Amino acid sequence: MFREEFETPQGRRRAWRSLMWSDHGFLRKLYDNSHQISDEVWRTYQPSPLDIAHWADRGIKTIVNLRGTVEHHGGRQAGFYWLEEEAARKNGLTLINFRAFSREAPKPNFILEADKLFREMAYPAIFHCKSGADRAGITSTLYRFLREGVPLTEARGQLTYRYGHVKSGKTGVLDHFFDTYEAAATADGVIPNREHFLEWSQTAYDPAAVNKSFTPGKLGSLLTEVILRRE
Repeated sequence: MFREEFETPQGRRRAWRSLMWSDHGFLRKLYDNSHQISDEVWRTYQPSPLDIAHWADRGIKTIVNLRGTVEHHGGRQAGFYWLEEEAARKNGLTLINFRAFSREAPKPNFILEADKLFREMAYPAIFHCKSGADRAGITSTLYRFLREGVPLTEARGQLTYRYGHVKSGKTGVLDHFFDTYEAAATADGVIPNREHFLEWSQTAYDPAAVNKSFTPGKLGSLLTEVILRRE
């Protein structure tokens, strides 16, 4: 819907239906997939306006929307986006739309932009996608590795079943991406580190080859694509 539609009573009702039913918002009342990953960052699912008010009360300054925005419909966005934008504004939070993908290897520019985001945004912050599992997972992994400087093996703990990430499905391409980098670091005789990773991602890394060399499992894909209907 367009912003003008959202600002009508009928539009607001549609937006709430979109958030609670089409976007599975009702499930968040049963399962809260929110986790603190550092002193300055949390990861979570698509927040409702009430969730955003609670985050603001806890001192959060920035919301990073990893679902991004729709760029090809002349300003039309899903109803949940307008609710989020309005709630962020009302609660004095900065909303950053930074699109990540869960079923393809990250593009080199995404890695550079993520590193820049981690250095420049105001903290404390939350990262969110739809369910808080995959796009929140890769972004949290990069955050811990690039900003916090924790070993990559530890940072990769952000991509596990604990957070709802399914390695055996199509979303496992994110794990395959990090496997590919770790193999490159081993071949270069170095322990994975920020400088080597950033250089590799801009010079030697081939996203198309990583995507092509990954084969998702049938059962995992059934879970992510049909049962959970991950975005």
